[in-house]
Amino acid sequence: NMAFSMYGGLTMGATAALIVHGKPEQKAMFVPKMVAGEWTGTMNLTEPQCGTDLGLLRTKAAKQSDGSYKITGTKIFISAGEHDFTDNIIHLVLARIEGAPAGIKGVSLFVVPKILVNADGSLGARNGVSCGSIEHKMGIHGNSTCVMNYDGATGWLIGEENKGMQGMFVMMNEARLGVAVQGLAQSEVAYQNAAAYARDRLQGRALTGAQAPDKPADPIIVHPDVRRTLLTIRAFNEAARAMVIWTALKSDVAHRSSDPKDRQEADDHMGLMTPVLKGFLTEIGFANAVQAQQMYGGHGYIAEQGMEQFVRDARIAMIYEGANGIQALDLVGRKLPRDGGRAVMAFFGEVASFAKEQGANEAMKPFITPLSAGLGHLQQATTWLMQNAMMKPDNAGAAATDYMHLFGLVTLGYMWAKMAKVTHDKIAAVGASPYLTTKLVTGRFFMERMLPETSVHLARIQSGSATIMELAAEAF
Repeated sequence: NMAFSMYGGLTMGATAALIVHGKPEQKAMFVPKMVAGEWTGTMNLTEPQCGTDLGLLRTKAAKQSDGSYKITGTKIFISAGEHDFTDNIIHLVLARIEGAPAGIKGVSLFVVPKILVNADGSLGARNGVSCGSIEHKMGIHGNSTCVMNYDGATGWLIGEENKGMQGMFVMMNEARLGVAVQGLAQSEVAYQNAAAYARDRLQGRALTGAQAPDKPADPIIVHPDVRRTLLTIRAFNEAARAMVIWTALKSDVAHRSSDPKDRQEADDHMGLMTPVLKGFLTEIGFANAVQAQQMYGGHGYIAEQGMEQFVRDARIAMIYEGANGIQALDLVGRKLPRDGGRAVMAFFGEVASFAKEQGANEAMKPFITPLSAGLGHLQQATTWLMQNAMMKPDNAGAAATDYMHLFGLVTLGYMWAKMAKVTHDKIAAVGASPYLTTKLVTGRFFMERMLPETSVHLARIQSGSATIMELAAEAF
């Protein structure tokens, strides 16, 4: 349930920002109640005139003699902005201190509680923040997405003046990983429903002859195109789940390892993979929800079966916490060249080493040969960007989304190759089982039918930006 889970998810992100950048007294006042679930948290970034470009925000913060600030302005699209689930809501708000520099360099972060908190921790007076309206949305109807009005609300600075994005990115990076899981989760729940329906729904006969002669028609699972659709979703889901777990383990290393080198490598991985996870998993997750809905025919379009809700809910994951086009630009423009390309070169090296190690294993060839080809396409695309994007930045912008998908496909291919290795090892040790056999067939489907799309993305990337940028604006 995406809509309901957002109340807790946003609270986790706000708590993380307070723990990393909050002052001791702020942590003591807010964090225990938020961790306990007694209070919830939000992030207030967007305004009517600024979404992605937060340097355009107009919400003001006026410093008071006691060190607090009066926050005045309007925020929109604030998920979980107002509700009565909890006694208090702790808003993290981006605003500009009076006299601050223009643009993003003049943005600060504040903690603004719905109800002011007394020195002893008890709740005091209502703060000057209110819900102006609740948005009527395509999906996630169970989440109160609000217009929030700040009318001289009392808030306290988190971190340093004019460095609010440092604190907000702690929250946003955590949220982006959470949104990636939402994309996968919607794909998974839609698949489970569609697969059950396909085994049960009688319609037509198999192309090779009746498979259920005692029934008026065969279940639609007999049809190749239905199987192609379901396998496409399943092959994505299993590899994407592995990618999420892989990255979660890296997060543990980055936060907890005693080895500085291991922490650095894990942190590099997190930075590189965050835009891929958020952008790629949510785009394919939405597409898969649509494909699963298609399995129901007309029954998928009406509310009774619940499939249309999966589609509506999955759609927002491509938009919030940084629209996917921005994720792609972040990957190409920031994450690839960061630290001289250290993170991406480490990824290339890891995949290439695994392919080399397994290259002589006959059972692994259906996985290693396509993976090596896909990795080659990703390396070619990366080289092309290095050679063509610096002098002509539009080439990077034109290539970004295809590069993100190319990167995502190769990463899922690597996950499938690693899973196949474990599966073969288990079969050798204890023998085959339906689960292990299904795992290998699903993986081979990915390698044969999905990973080859890397060549299409490479061709698009190498075509450059000329035709994309040629038309005048009025021609559109």
